[in-house]
Amino acid sequence: MRANEIERHKKIMQHYIRAKDDNKPHMMQSVFTDSATLEMKVKTGSISFPGHSIGLSDITNVLVRNFSKTYENVYTFCLSDSLDSQDRAISCDWLVGMSERDGGNIRIGCGRYNWIFNDEKNQLANHLTIIIEQMLVFTPEHTKQIMEWLGDMSYPFCDSKTALQSMPDLDPLKIIRNYIECI
Repeated sequence: MRANEIERHKKIMQHYIRAKDDNKPHMMQSVFTDSATLEMKVKTGSISFPGHSIGLSDITNVLVRNFSKTYENVYTFCLSDSLDSQDRAISCDWLVGMSERDGGNIRIGCGRYNWIFNDEKNQLANHLTIIIEQMLVFTPEHTKQIMEWLGDMSYPFCDSKTALQSMPDLDPLKIIRNYIECI
């Protein structure tokens, strides 16, 4: 894949993250084709999503509108040293942190994005598979410590070494640390 195509795909990924994290549904039209598909592979019981969504409208409802009803203070990071691109596809590991609107619990999760883009000039996404490997829940007493960590990292692309260096020393985060160390 040419460097300019990788940069274009990274820009689309950045638009997706901003749309989701900042509750900006209008930005999704610069990410997905009208007929795009979303597949969610959730490997944890602490969060749920529909397994499949078809079309820009459904994907926007799942990943932006409905998501933002439950979560705020969202930080999603693509771990840049895990980027792998071939032809019209790009994959990377991700790290996310957010707070629940009701109750204030903090969630930290990790997984992988697998994007497939069309071959037209706009190169929008035709398909996205989101794999959620882990999603940990912390009580609100950890808000300051976790949100400061997330807020200090390069957004939305961050290398795994940086994410690990400043990660709070909370025992449950060892699961996330182990995932990131394997990148």
